[in-house]
Amino acid sequence: MTTSNVFIIESLKLDDEKNERYEGKFLSHILNLDRNKKTSIYYYIRTKKELIEILKKFDTSNYRYLHISCHGNDKNVSMTLDKIPYEEFGEIVRPHLDKKRLFLSACEAVNLSMAKEIIPNSKCYSLIGFDQSIEFSDAAMMWASFYHLMFKKNPRAMKRKDICQILQKIKVTYGINMRFFSRSTKFPGGIQEDVTK
Repeated sequence: MTTSNVFIIESLKLDDEKNERYEGKFLSHILNLDRNKKTSIYYYIRTKKELIEILKKFDTSNYRYLHISCHGNDKNVSMTLDKIPYEEFGEIVRPHLDKKRLFLSACEAVNLSMAKEIIPNSKCYSLIGFDQSIEFSDAAMMWASFYHLMFKKNPRAMKRKDICQILQKIKVTYGINMRFFSRSTKFPGGIQEDVTK
């Protein structure tokens, strides 16, 4: 049985490391402030090989939510030293997402193309993140707000209706939309996009 906690994997550019732009580390600190309710596990990695190894630790953690903070665009996600095309990224993460949710904090990377690589061939509940470029400070504050509001509403589970409501609040507060794709047998390709605009 899984626990409703957040497992964070982060991988940034060398310049980001030098300037300490660690969004995932910041998020981990926020989540760990209340030890009685939520905890997080945080790993910093630099390569695709490390991603593959740390995902095994995600499996054994029994945490329900996987948050990956990295760079991205409309074709790839990037570790510090490796670019990973969507198709390969999907192959790497899909086996670890049964009955889990993936939160991807990577500029421009959460779109229908990415959703098609993640959701139909896994039992992943959802994919949430940005389809546009976003500043580190905005991303850190938005994710912290999202998790805080979600766990305040229900510390045991994330429900579709609640996710939509909170993503709408995030949109109103920060002026930035987050995309929300989920598994559904009612929609073509087995993917539903919930409107949060």
